[in-house]
Amino acid sequence: MKRLLAAMNLRGRWAAERPKLRYCVRATTVALVAFWLGHVSGLPLHGLWAVLTAVVVTQMSAGGSVRASLEYMVGTLAGAIYAGVLGVLLPHATPLALVGVLVLAIAPLAFAAAAHPSFRAAPFSAVLVLLIAGQLGESLLGSAAVRVSEVALGAGIAIVVSVFVFPERAHSLALDTAGRILREMARILPLLMRGCLQKLDPAEIRRIQDELGAAVARLQAIAADASGERLLRLATDPDQGPLSRTLLRIRHDFVIIGRAAATPLPAALASRLVPLLTRIAASASDFLLGCATALTLHTPPPSLGEVEAALLAFTAELDALRREGLPENLSAVDVEQVFALGFALEQMQRDFADLARCVREYAQPRSGKARS
Repeated sequence: MKRLLAAMNLRGRWAAERPKLRYCVRATTVALVAFWLGHVSGLPLHGLWAVLTAVVVTQMSAGGSVRASLEYMVGTLAGAIYAGVLGVLLPHATPLALVGVLVLAIAPLAFAAAAHPSFRAAPFSAVLVLLIAGQLGESLLGSAAVRVSEVALGAGIAIVVSVFVFPERAHSLALDTAGRILREMARILPLLMRGCLQKLDPAEIRRIQDELGAAVARLQAIAADASGERLLRLATDPDQGPLSRTLLRIRHDFVIIGRAAATPLPAALASRLVPLLTRIAASASDFLLGCATALTLHTPPPSLGEVEAALLAFTAELDALRREGLPENLSAVDVEQVFALGFALEQMQRDFADLARCVREYAQPRSGKARS
């Protein structure tokens, strides 16, 4: 048994580290290929900017590399052309004149970069064109052309290597990440519900919620990378956007539940509601774990029947409390807490139904999903 557990633990660690090791191999490969091509083609400084570009735009997934390459190319093209034309129109033989040209080059490009991420490389490219052209004996427009060609070479190498050398699909990474988020949600929900019965550590709850939010944000970034794969027809999977947005809404539900359960319920309510909340937490956790497994195995989602039955019982008990008249010693804060919890659980039920629809879309494996 100990050997089996050790083997399972080792396999889990390998699965977690495998994407990082693949990225190491790809980043090293793109650097070496870019250096070799830059050297044999006689590019200045052995193709320095091609090597730098290839390494910078190589991401964890093929889709991420495509997206980063396109953004870097757009920024480089805009910055190089703008700086080249500006430098030709405005002579800058003296340091003071060069300062003025740099201001006119960087300021509008920095504003464009702040407005749209595709222009983030534009100010950097403009500075290179203006300051390095004279050092290498190039004209400004010639320097701009060389910079663009080197960046195009580096970006092309990064895309090719990301697709063919130990490729890691953003779609696969997204499903793995979503599965981990769902398993973490299944662990967190009973803990949050426990706050209705006993006081929990606010700092610990805040840390857990922040980590969950960061995980959902990472999923959204991976889902954006997956669009690059669809652009190159590397995958035929459903759009990852609905799944990431659904998990974001469920995460918001957890925030509301956490706030509503931040203090224990009054004894008069706890005796009637806590057992029902415990049942909801258990059934919801089972559903979340089932969805995580379904994403991994590409099977249909589990039934929502038990979750719906538990929520129906909780709603019925709230209605009974209303008919009977709430205990007289309840404060307005206590009443607000109970009904905020009920609202959050009702919203969670709707978001669970959306989650089930998203998982169902992945029930049949597609050719583009195959993990390399």
